[in-house]
This record gives sequence, C-alpha cells and structure tokens, in this order.
Amino acid sequence: MKKNTTTNWNDPNAKTEADKYQNPIPSRLLLLQTVAQMTNQAKAATVESLAMHFDILYDDERFFALNNRLKAMLRDGQLERSDGIHFNVAPLPSTYKGTVASTAKGFGFVVLPDMPDLFLHEKQLRLVFDGDIVEAIATEFKGKPEAKITQVLKRANTEFIGTLDQDDEGYFVQLSGSNSHQPITVTDDNVATINAAIGDSVKVSLIDFPTYQEYATGKITELLTSLNDRELIIETTLHHFAIPAAFSQKTLEQASQYQEPNEKDFVGRTDLRDLPLITIDGEDARDFDDAVFAQKRAGGNYRVVVAIADVSHYVTAGSDLDIDAYDRGTSVYFPHRVIPMLPEVLSNGLCSLNPDIDRLCMVADICVSRFGNVTAFKFYPAVMHSKARLTYNQVNAYFDDPSNQTLPNELIKNSEVCKSLDTLYQLYQILDKKREERGAMAFETTESYIIFGDDGDILDIKKRTRGDAHKLIEECMLLANTCAAKFALKNKLPVLYRNHDKPSDEKTAKLSDYLKNFGIAFPRENPTHQDFQNAIAKTINRPDVAIIHSMLLRSMMQANYSPTSIGHFGLAYDEYSHFTSPIRRYPDLILHRAIKSAVTGIKAKTPLYKTLDEAGEHTSNTERRAEEASRKVETWLKCHYMSKHIGEEYTATISSVTSFGVFVTLDELFIDGLIHISNLPPQFYRFDEVSHTLIGEVGDVFALGDAVKVKVAAVNMDTVQIDFILVERFAKNQLTKKPTKKANK
Repeated sequence: MKKNTTTNWNDPNAKTEADKYQNPIPSRLLLLQTVAQMTNQAKAATVESLAMHFDILYDDERFFALNNRLKAMLRDGQLERSDGIHFNVAPLPSTYKGTVASTAKGFGFVVLPDMPDLFLHEKQLRLVFDGDIVEAIATEFKGKPEAKITQVLKRANTEFIGTLDQDDEGYFVQLSGSNSHQPITVTDDNVATINAAIGDSVKVSLIDFPTYQEYATGKITELLTSLNDRELIIETTLHHFAIPAAFSQKTLEQASQYQEPNEKDFVGRTDLRDLPLITIDGEDARDFDDAVFAQKRAGGNYRVVVAIADVSHYVTAGSDLDIDAYDRGTSVYFPHRVIPMLPEVLSNGLCSLNPDIDRLCMVADICVSRFGNVTAFKFYPAVMHSKARLTYNQVNAYFDDPSNQTLPNELIKNSEVCKSLDTLYQLYQILDKKREERGAMAFETTESYIIFGDDGDILDIKKRTRGDAHKLIEECMLLANTCAAKFALKNKLPVLYRNHDKPSDEKTAKLSDYLKNFGIAFPRENPTHQDFQNAIAKTINRPDVAIIHSMLLRSMMQANYSPTSIGHFGLAYDEYSHFTSPIRRYPDLILHRAIKSAVTGIKAKTPLYKTLDEAGEHTSNTERRAEEASRKVETWLKCHYMSKHIGEEYTATISSVTSFGVFVTLDELFIDGLIHISNLPPQFYRFDEVSHTLIGEVGDVFALGDAVKVKVAAVNMDTVQIDFILVERFAKNQLTKKPTKKANK
C-alpha cells in the first residue's frame, strides 16, 4: 500500500512521522505548538478544531489517529483538559530531588524532604537501587501520584553482597531485602576464576548500571563463604549503608606513628595522676573515654571531676585521621562488632583511659551544691592515671554490699577509690532527684542483647538491665555536657550543640489519641515536661509499661547537631552539647578542639568542613545512618533466630493494632511480629481508629496491651517479618453489644 505523505502543515518532525506511519498526522511537537497558538489567540482547541486546522476532519483514519495521539499526550502530561473538551498545554512538570526507598515487595518510593513520598512502580525501580539519589517528576497513575525518574544523580553503592545463582541466560548475583529487584549479571569466566558455586555468598562490584531493558552487570570480587550468618549480615549492611569499614593507609600510618605520652606531652597540663579517677563501663567495652571522681566539700557541697580522653591531641584538624573520622562521623555498634570512628590503636589504645597507665585528657572540673545545682566549673587539659577499670555489674554489686570480697582488689582494697565511689553514689541520688524536678524524661523502655555461640549462632536474647551504676555515670556525663554547652555559649565558640526540639503538634495529637486508650489525659498540642511526667507516672507500674513508654519516646522529635542552641526538650536543659565521647562521636571532637583553644589560648587549626551548618547536617546524618544500620542487623538476627523456632509458642503483648491485624512483642525475647487478621478467631472485624482496637462481630475485641499466647507461623527473611498465630488470650475483652457495621476479614 502506497504511503500518503502529502500534508497541509509544516511539521518540524515531518520526516519522522512519514517514516513511521502510512498516513502521517501532526507530530506531538507540532500539536503542542498549535494548541499553544490557538490558546493565545483565544480559539478553542478541541479534537474537532484541531482536525479542521490540519484539514483531516473528514479523513477517518487520520482523525482516529489524531484522537489517539491527543489522548496519549494527556496521559503523558503534555496536555491537559480541565473541562473534558478543551485542550491546553500542560505546565512543565515539577522536578524533585529525592532518595529511593525500595521494598522487598517490588515497589518503592522517592522520599522527598518536607513533602509526601512519590510511589515508584516496578518499571521505575528497574533503574535504581535502594538509597540512590534521583531526579524525578510527579505523574499520576490511576489517579494516584507516582514518580517518573528522569535522572540518577548519585548511586548509593557500587558494591553489593548477594548470593550467586543461575538461570537459562547465565549467572547472576541475587541481592536480598530492599534490593531484591536488582539481580546483577556476572560472566561465566568471572565465576570460574573466583571458583564460586551456586548458593555462595559473594561480594560484587558494578560494571554497568541497570536500564529499563537490561539488568546491571558486575564482577564478583570476593567469596564470603567463610563468614557466619552474623558476620555476613553485618558485611551486607555496611555495604548497603555505605559505611566505611576500612581506614585509608595514610590514616593507619599516622595513627601508628604516635607513642605513649611522655613528659614533653605533659607540659601545660594539670597533673591529676594522683587523683583516684576510675572508669566504669560494660563488661565487653574496650574503649574507655571517660573517668570520674568525686569528693565532698565544706558545707555539704561536691567537687566532680569528669576526665575525657584528649582525642584532639592525636586527631588534628585536616589530617588523614581527621578526614576518616569526619567521614564516619560516629562509631557504629553491631552485636559482637564495632566499626570505630578511629583506628583501634587510638580508640582502644592511646585514647582509651586504660588503668595503670598515663593518659592525656580534657577535664570538666565541676562544683555542685548539696541541692544538685552547678555553682562553678572549669575546663583544662590534664594528664591522668586511672586507678581501676570497673564494670557496671561490679559497681552495682559494691553498692549492694560494700564488703563483698569477690570484687576486684583495685576497688575494695583501695580506700580512696571506695571513698570517691561512695561520694559519687550520694551525688547521683541528689542529681536524680534534681532530674525529676527539672522535668527530664525517664522512660522505661526495654533494650535487649544477643548471646552468641562460638559458631556465630544465637543462643539466647536477654533483657539489658540498667542499675544505679549506669545512672550514676549518665548523670556525670550530663553534668559535663551541660557545662560544656554553657562554656561554649558564654565564649561564643564555633561548636555544634545537641538539640532536641519539642514534639510537633501532629505527633502530639496522635499520642493524645493513643493515651486515651489507657485512660490518660494528654494535650493535643504544645505538651509540657509535666504532661510527659504525668503520663510516665500513671503507667510506670503497668505490665505493658515498656510498650506505652516506647510510644511516648516515638512521639519525640529526633535530636540533631546544630551550631545554634535551642536546648534539649527530653532532658529539660536550656542548653546541651556532646563533650564526653570524642572517641566515637565527631561533634564531641569539634567541641574539645574549641574548648582547648579557648582555655590554652592556642589558635585552633582550620577544620575540614566549610561551615558548622554543613558539619551539623553531616554528623546528624551519619548518626542516623549508624542507628538504622544497627537496628537493621539486630532485626535481621532476631528474625533469623525465630526462623529456627517455627511452631514454638510464646507469651506476648499487643503493641499495635491495625485494620489488617495486630502486632505483638514477645515478652521474654522482645521480638515483634504480626498476627494477621486471618489468624484471629474467624469472624468479621472492624478497626476502630479512635480506640485502636479490632472489634469482632461476635464480641471479641483486641486492644493495645492485651496479653496473648502466640505460635510462630512463618518468617520471611527478605522482608524481615515474622508471622504469628493466636493460640490463647489471657484477658478476654467482650463487647456487651454487638456492632452492626461489618468489615471484610
């Protein structure tokens, strides 16, 4: 059939149209130009008027094609038609910059700052990995907003850990979790060279990024078959969050050049080596960055010395050590593994206040009245000699029985250490009362720790307890941190403050609705410290106190670092900073450098960062990254543990209620999971958003705090989700009147 290429219009894309179609119609570009021209001339731009303009109104084939093209242009957002008849050129779509958050279920979102997230369907996900930063435009699909990726601005990772697999087209590395949608193809030669087998865990580096048509290609760089499950998930998580695990060679060389401190290093420092300073830390701690001492003064007042490792002496501004420390921002803690901010020769060595050895430190020397008020303080560089490395358990045992002869000699045989510890305990009791008067939050949340066997398998999960020794050290650290903030503000030092804003009205309203379920009145906006204190007091003796207090904690804003001080709502301080952990937190190091410069008169070196705002944003982000990575590993390990206990029964407490079921927390293992509505007693259920309850048509009601017994039904390691079946309810809650409205099960 011969093409009819004759047209009555001048189309810039005429040749392309003629090559594609037997009977060409106006191109999209010409249609956009024409609609714009007609609109500007106040002429109606309809299907018919456009067909008349191009003289194809009575050409059925072309008219039909024109109508379809206009519909396609509406679909693609090039045109709009508000009244269903008249066309207008659609405004250029807004472009957004966001971060990809993909799921193991095959869809994802572009997370935007201060805006609702945009949905990403499977086709768009083909281009990206979880965490990639993209440029996208907002479109609509079936009336719902979604994103169309226009450009990948930054890849979150170029190295991944996955499992080697094979299909008809060859070998590929299958990733897990949020990147399970992105298999990475590898060559037969690569697999043979590395001697990998199907099912092996491997590390793969990207060669070509994915497109709509092709999967990513990569090269296997390392076999990980020697790692146990715990080690493998930690390695996978480090790569997923792009957390640097290895220091640069230059950094390691700089760290190794430092020697034990000598008399030359002590010049200009206060000598505290005779003071009975001690460290109190966890059983498995290896870096001791704080030591404490207290003595009574005349009139019932106290002197408190908080000595902190002088990291700034070794990690100088702009050095290789500084570059790596700033990049990390913080140490990252996993079960049985730490990714330190500083090389271990410093973090566990020269910068650790180990016992019976001279160490350089920065000191907060604080005077406290018998009522718990700070009356004076000063900061200075010093040299110290720790008299004992004690653990929380040892100190708690000492408080319970000072005559306990099983305690280490450096404690019970050293009268000066005992005297200081007794004074610290007395002061702690005063400060704890002062904390309550101040309105600081004291949530009873539950933390757990995992016990591993020699092979890396989980043996048990235990509740982490906090005794008076923990709280004593915490109060000493709070004293030093607040004094440091006051000193920095008074002297206008270039530092980062630790800020914690009051809860938003939106979060407060949700918390108010939640607490109503427990008969607790709470304001819907502008809550005070006293409002939180009242809620804490009214729930402290409930069996489900940990769940309620975790909701109180979640209502809080996230703390952050900023060069502008706004105070700390949770701790009820007008000003607050982080001074006490420069081994593992970069903002503390910034503060140390500034204070040391102020008290010694030695000008500080130019920092790495361009502005303090930049440093505040970076260190806040690295802190969140570390927390998310730690949480991901712990959640995965708990799911892995439960996968070996399918069919076993546990007591639990309902922690959340939704329209599709209830979430529970196991009482002994502190593991969360879902009882889907299909695994509840068979009946129709209605979800009451106000009371946070599921109400069954025959009277069963499932509410927050209910005690239940559950059976482990299934564990999905890709989505890291645990499914439970309801076995028994320990406290039934029956409605006296059946609801009339039904909901699908």
